[in-house]
Amino acid sequence: MKWDLESLSASLDQLIWGVPAKKLSRVEEWAVKVVRLVIVLARDVTHGQLTLRAMGLVYTTLLSIVPLLAISFSVLKAFGVHNQVEPMLLSFLEPLGDKGVEITANVLDFIENMNVGVLGGVGLALLLYTAVSLVHKVEEAFNYIWHVHRGRSIGERFSRYISALMVGPILIFAALGVTAGAMSLALVREAMQIEAIGWLALQVGRILPYALIVGAFAFLYIFIPNTRVRIGAAVLGGLIAGIVWQSAGWVFAQFVAASTRYAAIYSSFAIVILFMLWLYLSWLILLFGSSVSFYVQYPEYVVKNRGPIRLSNRMSERLALVVMSMIGRRHLEGGTPWTLDALSRELRMPIRTVNDVLMALQEWKILTTTGEEPPGWLPMRDLDQVSVKEVVDTVRAYGESDYLRPEALRGPESVERMVQRAEDAADAALRDTSIKDLAAEPSEMPEQRAWLTK
Repeated sequence: MKWDLESLSASLDQLIWGVPAKKLSRVEEWAVKVVRLVIVLARDVTHGQLTLRAMGLVYTTLLSIVPLLAISFSVLKAFGVHNQVEPMLLSFLEPLGDKGVEITANVLDFIENMNVGVLGGVGLALLLYTAVSLVHKVEEAFNYIWHVHRGRSIGERFSRYISALMVGPILIFAALGVTAGAMSLALVREAMQIEAIGWLALQVGRILPYALIVGAFAFLYIFIPNTRVRIGAAVLGGLIAGIVWQSAGWVFAQFVAASTRYAAIYSSFAIVILFMLWLYLSWLILLFGSSVSFYVQYPEYVVKNRGPIRLSNRMSERLALVVMSMIGRRHLEGGTPWTLDALSRELRMPIRTVNDVLMALQEWKILTTTGEEPPGWLPMRDLDQVSVKEVVDTVRAYGESDYLRPEALRGPESVERMVQRAEDAADAALRDTSIKDLAAEPSEMPEQRAWLTK
């Protein structure tokens, strides 16, 4: 029996990961890709950091939910639509049943009793910081999923997130108000009397709440990560996350309805525990949808083995020279600077590995970035002043600890002589060639093969 299970497991593994997708029929290729995606997503949820980050977001939410809603409430109150906050909270907490109504009432009481005028300047600043910290934590989680190491600056975070917190609720309720106003027009009411149009409007009304949820998820997947997310990938991730969220809400509602024993055990704490569980599921689903968007946009990351892909020393040196020649050639031609995403796609290399090389070259004052979003990469010094040897030495030394440098490890004299001979030979071969020499030489980039194909 054990042998049969191992044989079956090996056969399934070969079928899913061992057969090149391009050798299959279109239907088989699509099925294999879907199975691979499901396996990778399940692996991320069970073994990755998604669950840990979702738990961290629950804690941050508990601290920032009142300040966050207070800011939105204040903005909406100025436009006379603050009464819409309660229906939105009730809709979100609907899976909690009667306990959701109680939590909504308590949160709204906190907001109503919050007197911003009494807080003062310091208190108001802390209020804004607490609200922004939640979005910042979400950005960190999304950047982890998208393999982005560079976060936004503090000034950009405040300007971007505060504007979203201020303008976002207005736009949402403005859209709802326009829809409600349009439905009240006499012409629209007359058109609704037509059976076909009335039936279509009824179906649209049923689909609209789900479409708004999918649109909200897709907007977050585009807006929050500090990288360029394609609309198609964001919409597909939002669609799957929206379906999972609605399904999870129905299942959680059944769980709450059957959880009377929890109320008997935990007493008044039961409502807090259920609220935290629903927050955890909601954040986990949001991060899950972001992972879907990432794998849709970068299918080359759908691989069998989990964990970061690390380059060997020779691959790092080769990648650094290729990247420097591309950036240098674009700079000499006066073209638009290369971005991280564009370099990754042109070279068909993982974003994280390309980013590591760019970070090493930036730390060594060889490259710098533009102030645009996403940032482009430019030479920080004259290209004829940057030798090939310096670039190679930069990526070789990147990441070394201050306590574990080569100087700290002395070997026998024979080893030291051999290492020095190798260093002298490399210096003699590379020091007279600059990056400008590589970039100025007319040559076409060969077509790249995918860094990992099946």
